[in-house]
Order: sequence, then structure tokens, then C-alpha cells
Amino acid sequence: MSGDITLLINPAAGKGTAARAGLRAARVLRDAGFLVRSVVGLDAPDAARRARAAVAQGTGALVAVGGDGVVSVALGAVADTATPLGIVAAGTGNDTARACGLPLGDPAAAGAVIARTLKAGEIRRVDLGRVGETWFGGVLAAGFDSRVTDRGNRMRWPRGGLRYDLAVMAELAGLRAVPCRIRLDGGEWREIAVTLVAVGNGPSYGGGLRMCPGARTDDGLFDVTVVGEVSRTTLLRVYPRVYRGTHLAHPAVSAHRAARVELDAPGVTGYADGEPLGPLPLTATCVPGALRLLAPPAPGVPGA
Repeated sequence: MSGDITLLINPAAGKGTAARAGLRAARVLRDAGFLVRSVVGLDAPDAARRARAAVAQGTGALVAVGGDGVVSVALGAVADTATPLGIVAAGTGNDTARACGLPLGDPAAAGAVIARTLKAGEIRRVDLGRVGETWFGGVLAAGFDSRVTDRGNRMRWPRGGLRYDLAVMAELAGLRAVPCRIRLDGGEWREIAVTLVAVGNGPSYGGGLRMCPGARTDDGLFDVTVVGEVSRTTLLRVYPRVYRGTHLAHPAVSAHRAARVELDAPGVTGYADGEPLGPLPLTATCVPGALRLLAPPAPGVPGA
């Protein structure tokens, strides 16, 4: 494996601290003997182009420095390739790093994990979701939660998880269930009025909301959480339980597992890892082992 590493940095992530996080991680990697170069895109499309170019030129590893947004960009470059991905979690949500048991808010520790696993060849194979040409590592959201994400992305204040909570409160004013058609693994179409549908390759989004609490990134399946029609009062009562992942016990909530999920609902936009996918209908497919992650093997799961 090549001894050079490319850091893909989102300097705006983590309230502007990701640039400093990149410097700290780079110092650890250089001390470990790696040649490190940094890439900062002018915007998301430019960052994606630069990341793909680094992979095409044979970088030994691509390291995403920031939150789930820059991880999403990096996934588009390394998914289904031989290039491994490292993550220095320095953003607001960090749900992909959290799902994989990687250090959060500690760039030196994250750099040490990357250096150690590269030298030892401890590369973990991780499943990814795919919608068309877009890859995602966490949760695909459609319905109330995607509208919350859309509103939260437009908000400039506050930062962190509080922004998501305020977006939830704002969207509650227009809460409505929508008619949705769902098909799992090519079976029969199911028609139901839903408040939201979440398709989880990983368990959480929004900085720790465990909407799909049983989801694993190494089992070849999505966990699908469907919330039927509920009132504002019920949603407010159940919402805090999502942080603990205990909402699945509510009678309006159902959980399923599938490798292929088809969704169709009028006027609904899908989001994955906080990024817009476009309006439904869409089909999500779980691709086993599509990512080579710089992380020790998960407990009880051999590396690749």
C-alpha cells in the first residue's frame, strides 16, 4: 500500500474547528512515517472532484476530516474501490464515525487509529447503502425527518444538536402523514400513511438519534423503521425515546430488515447522511463490504 495519505477537509465543520483537527491528525500521521497532503474543496462538488482525483492517482488512503457531510463526499470517491477510508470525526453529528466505534472529537486519537490500522493492515469491510450513483453510510430519511433535515440545513443558528431539535419543533406545526408505498426485497407493495420512514445502514442520524437502533454496518441488511400516522402530542411524547432507541416499542412504529428498499410517496424528498437524494420514488440497496474502513475489526467480526 502506498505510504501517502490524502486528508479531505471541510474547514467549516465543527464550528470551524475541522481545519485545526486536520492539522493535529496530520501531525500524528507524519510522526508515524506517512506522507500527508491536504485537500480542501471550494464547495461540495469541487471537494468530490478532488477526492476522486486523489483516489484515481493512487493515494494510499483517503481521510475525511469533518462531519457526516465530508464523509458522504469521501464515500462517493472510495466506495467499491481498493482505497481505504479513514475518518477524523470533527463535525456536528459524526454519526458514521459513531456507528463504527471511531474516536469522536479527538483528532489525535483518530490519527493514531488510522496510522495503526494502515501499518497493521487492519482494514474493516463495511456495508454501504446505494441510491443510484449516491452512496451512504448511515440513514436514509424520508418524510417528517427529511423535512426536519432540510430545515436544519437551512438554519444558520444554533449549531450542534440543538439546531436539529429546533427544526423538529418548527416542522411539528405542519405535521402530516403522507400516503406511501413500500416494497422490501422485491415482495408485495405495502401502502400505508406514514409520518416517516428511515432506512438504516447505521443506527443513528442527527447527532445520535437512534432511529434504527439495531442496524449494523456489517450484516448486509438495512434496518427499516416505519412510523405510521401519529398526532403532534404522540410524536412529542415519543421523540425523546429515539435518543435511547426505545421508540420501536410504540404501536405506531414498525421495524423491518431488508437488503433492498423501494419507497414512493408524493411530495417527499429523500435524504441520506444529511444530504438530499431528490424526490421519491427511490430504491436503496445495501452493498455488503463496499467500504474498506481504517478501523480495527468490530468485536466478533473478522477483518478483510
